[in-house]
Amino acid sequence: MLFSACLAGCIHAERHKLKRGRYNMKGLLVMNTFGQSEGFLALQHSLLEAAARKDIQLDLYTNSQLLFDVTVNQPLMPLADYDFCLFWDKDTVLGKQLEYRGLRLFNPVDGIAAADNKLLTHMALCQAGLPQPATVQAPLTFAGLGYTSLDFLAQAEAYLGYPMVIKECRGSFGWQVYLAPDREAAACILVEHAPSPMLLQAYVGGPAGEDARLYVVGGRVIGSIRRHNPQDFRANVASGGIAEAYDPTPEECELAIQAAAALGLDFAGVDLLPGPHGPLICEVNSNAQFHGLAAKTGVDVAGAIFSHIRDSIYRYTV
Repeated sequence: MLFSACLAGCIHAERHKLKRGRYNMKGLLVMNTFGQSEGFLALQHSLLEAAARKDIQLDLYTNSQLLFDVTVNQPLMPLADYDFCLFWDKDTVLGKQLEYRGLRLFNPVDGIAAADNKLLTHMALCQAGLPQPATVQAPLTFAGLGYTSLDFLAQAEAYLGYPMVIKECRGSFGWQVYLAPDREAAACILVEHAPSPMLLQAYVGGPAGEDARLYVVGGRVIGSIRRHNPQDFRANVASGGIAEAYDPTPEECELAIQAAAALGLDFAGVDLLPGPHGPLICEVNSNAQFHGLAAKTGVDVAGAIFSHIRDSIYRYTV
């Protein structure tokens, strides 16, 4: 029976290859129209090159090219049949439209949505019982109102202390992360950035920013860097951090793998902070840039992603 299943799988794969011509799989790559920075263009190029090396035909579309009539789940322009979609965007409404049409997304939309909202990330990690810094949600306010009262800050500071990290729930590269040394600074940050949803978090670490980013693909850590920034509490390279190859501990690897699984992500960059009793999960990034990590470690991140996609689709079709 096992031989028959393997033979059927081989026959299916060969038929699939013949149907696709020189390619054995056909995928849709979705990226954001408005995020066309040099880094994103380089990432886009890496993904297209890696797909070609894996004999995968990858068609690139931006989210502005894939408009849908959401009342009937129909694209306004014809959309070819694809084996999968590599969804390198955070336009989750578009992602849902594609999933509703039966397309397997890497990463799934629910995982992207959970990673894109830092509060939802921490809540998912809590459900999985994973260690993280103490984190309190800032109460929701509205555009045009802002925070007319900051009475809630007394509760938060009694619990978290100072310095206190304040983060907008959506943001990248550390740009929406702030450090408040006292109540006056915390109040100014909250007032300035309302009504953006925010969280308040205990500060862990020393005077210089330090973390480890572990890149998880298909349930295993494929590479890691350590980032440190002597000039800023944020370790992000975009904020002046310095990255170097890093050999994570088994505990760190297991935490990163569990964090990606808790959010339902096929691949993710998981940021770990050094805590007083062991590593803590700081953030989980569904669409993490990987050029810096690849350059420091020599790991073919894009290739690993497509190997995981191919293996996942093959298991599904067999």
